Amino acid sequence: MWQSIRSISSLLFSFAMLMLGQGMINTLLGLRSRIEGFSTETTGLIMTGQFVGMLIGAVFAIRVIAAVGHIRSFAAFASILSVAVLAHVLFADPIFWFFLRIVTGFCMAGMIMVVESWVNEKSSNENRGKILSLYMITNYIGSGSGQFMMLLGDPAQFQLFVIASMVYSFALVPLLLTRATAPTPSSPKRMAFKKLFLVSPVGVFGTVCAGMSNSSLNSMGAVFGKDVGLSIPQISTFMAAAIFGGMLLQFPIGRISDRFDRRTVLIFSSLLTIGSCFAVIWATGQSFIILIAAIAIYGGMSFTIYPISASQVNDMADRKELVQVSAGLLIAYGVGASLGPTIAAQFMAFIGPEGIFMFFVLNNCLLVIFTIIRIFQRQRHVESKAPFLPLGGNGMSSKQLYTAAIKAKTSEK
Repeated sequence: MWQSIRSISSLLFSFAMLMLGQGMINTLLGLRSRIEGFSTETTGLIMTGQFVGMLIGAVFAIRVIAAVGHIRSFAAFASILSVAVLAHVLFADPIFWFFLRIVTGFCMAGMIMVVESWVNEKSSNENRGKILSLYMITNYIGSGSGQFMMLLGDPAQFQLFVIASMVYSFALVPLLLTRATAPTPSSPKRMAFKKLFLVSPVGVFGTVCAGMSNSSLNSMGAVFGKDVGLSIPQISTFMAAAIFGGMLLQFPIGRISDRFDRRTVLIFSSLLTIGSCFAVIWATGQSFIILIAAIAIYGGMSFTIYPISASQVNDMADRKELVQVSAGLLIAYGVGASLGPTIAAQFMAFIGPEGIFMFFVLNNCLLVIFTIIRIFQRQRHVESKAPFLPLGGNGMSSKQLYTAAIKAKTSEK
């Protein structure tokens, strides 16, 4: 166990820097868009660009990794990402920023594939769950800490963009200096979305819904905070509370879902998410401490929707097709993530800042209704469950395409 951790320590440090920059730039761009006078709808469209890029990257970035290897591709993606962040200060134009967000998302998808494939190769069947848990803790700590990087400057100036670019560049150093052997690239096959949906309609629909909600909070949460009158330090704390709340409740909810029908757990998680949405809306008129507690509960419940849904799909899938299932789940999440911020922005423009949480309420209501219908339509399979693995709630899947690729290569030998 400890030998495996030591072998990926440099990799995890690079990943922490990557998520630190990611957490920072998401909040920064949401605030800067409002400062530049962009409408809520325009801001939502800009923020959607990253998830469009990630969706594209999930399909095509793997070809870059297969062609030049893990370390070179990580360096290339990080360099392009660093330049894209700095380019935001050149022109405050929504179309230009949307394009930059697509580039950012593409590079992020590639870098996440590199990291996760490496982590999975260095772990064994006996310790993979623990290693992936450590990986996800690194994800949450990096993303949450990135919110407090906002305190280092004024969002209306250029300095924070420079700092974010420096963080992305620094993410290169540990990986470039590592003496560990990189995994051998491999190209997985993809499963048709229709076939994936037939494996577990509840799991796939839950994955899409989770992508919509998680991407919306990551992209528009700072806009909500600004519109309800929070200061920059308060917005940073607000976003960090949601992320750290997600980290704390992943494992308890995961253990519960391993013991009971995941569809039932999914319903209760969605219902509690709905309740926490109303709590956040109510808390906007209360003290800041109450608001932080409410958003932490929301993050804790909402960020469990994706891992429960993904585990449900894996429960129902043919063991020989887990490679294709992992790839398909990433695409499904990306589809939802690409739609979420734009829809959330429309709700905010029509209802007000609280509209984002009303969108979350509607999203989870649809998931609850769909899941109940499916429970009555299809009896629960009596096959053994696949173990629950904690997955990210900040727009990043923990079962990435490249994880599947490594497993595919191993099974072929």
